[in-house]
Amino acid sequence: MVTSTENPQQSRQDKNRVALISVMAAVLLTVTKLAVGLATGSLGILSEAAHSGLDLIAAVITLFAVRISSAPPDDQHTYGHGKVENLSAMVETGLLLLTCIWIIYEAIQRLFFKSVEVEASGWAFGIMVLSIVVDFNRSRALSKAARKYKSQALEADALHFSTDIWSSAVVILGLLLVRLSDYLNIPAIAQADAIAALVVAGIVVFVSLQLGRRTIAGLMDEIPVGLRDEIVDAVEQVGGVKRVNHVRVRWSGADAYVDLEITASKELSFEESHEISDKAEIAVQNTIPDAEISVHVEPA
Repeated sequence: MVTSTENPQQSRQDKNRVALISVMAAVLLTVTKLAVGLATGSLGILSEAAHSGLDLIAAVITLFAVRISSAPPDDQHTYGHGKVENLSAMVETGLLLLTCIWIIYEAIQRLFFKSVEVEASGWAFGIMVLSIVVDFNRSRALSKAARKYKSQALEADALHFSTDIWSSAVVILGLLLVRLSDYLNIPAIAQADAIAALVVAGIVVFVSLQLGRRTIAGLMDEIPVGLRDEIVDAVEQVGGVKRVNHVRVRWSGADAYVDLEITASKELSFEESHEISDKAEIAVQNTIPDAEISVHVEPA
């Protein structure tokens, strides 16, 4: 949830702009990597092209998810549409794992069953350097927007593209070893391209599993360890609160919702109970800023 000083319309425009730039960058990288990969025969670059192709699909999904999640609550979606961001991250996880299956299969084929000549040309190195530059800039932009607007979809994309930098670096290393094998006339070193592709797949699998874990946690309304106890401790410090009975916390996209039931003396007036309720809300706000809080006071 954006702060009260942030224009909601402006925040939606900023999130959409960052997501759209990510889509355009994915188009550029997918087309150029595919062209260079086919021209050079490099599995490392082709695997990166396939990876960027799914990045493009994921970026488009994220763009639509960000737009839908910005819609206000309605009669059918009383907590808003923020869960769409979790669903988009789940789809992105599945796409990434499918990419890994193809990369691993093709790498094993080249290592043990067939021979493919790889041309470590200047174009091959150039496209991977371009990929690192583009991924660095869009990852930084996505991460900045994710922190500012607490967007899980943009945060997932930022994490994804930051790992693309490392995978591109691995492909460059593989191409360097291929070039070295040409100079030293050691064919075995040329297999480094396929090995680099396996390393890329390993990186993508690791990131996918981490992203999937966080997505499932969001869909299951899992909260950080210790957050509930932190809320209880803060509310119990409020004068007049005898006991905290129930605490329920959930996120819908960037928006946090807290349901709180506390016990106070039955001898308190309505105004005094309301004052205690307001102080309890402030205590929760100090723990989860900008949360939408509902407090129910039970008489002791």
